[in-house]
Amino acid sequence: MNSAMLECPNGHIYPKRIGTICPYCGAGVNPDGSIAAPRDPSEVETALLYEKIRPACGWLVCISGPRQGLSFTLRQGANFIGRGENNDIRLPGDKLVATNKHAAVSYDPKHRKFTLLPGDAEQIVYLNDDPVYQPTPLYDFNVIALGHTKLLFRPLCGENFSWLDE
Repeated sequence: MNSAMLECPNGHIYPKRIGTICPYCGAGVNPDGSIAAPRDPSEVETALLYEKIRPACGWLVCISGPRQGLSFTLRQGANFIGRGENNDIRLPGDKLVATNKHAAVSYDPKHRKFTLLPGDAEQIVYLNDDPVYQPTPLYDFNVIALGHTKLLFRPLCGENFSWLDE
């Protein structure tokens, strides 16, 4: 099985980044992938209620390139973009996109602002055809280009809505 995945005792497979509690049945899995000791059902319910949730704050939609048609959910904080599995937004198939941290889209809930940041890679990221060398504000319908890939930005959080309001 892929090292980024976990399998619960009931056979459900899910991404390791979700945590050690199966999102389908609540069974426990240790971080190393071994089966956790059985839990009291009320303990599982409580753990599921308090498991850290990173709600959607916006989206990127691939409008050109190998992943055309796919959407990617943006979360609070930095969302790293690259080809490799360690990125939040993975773009396999585009060899011109850096493996790790080609760029990042960050959402700041306090100021309700999205920002495009250049990554650690040597490759350049473009915003509406302009190169990005420093943190740059993102606005609805902006287009981010990396390699052969173009991503359309759509915010959920901002001036009219924030999870902090809930």
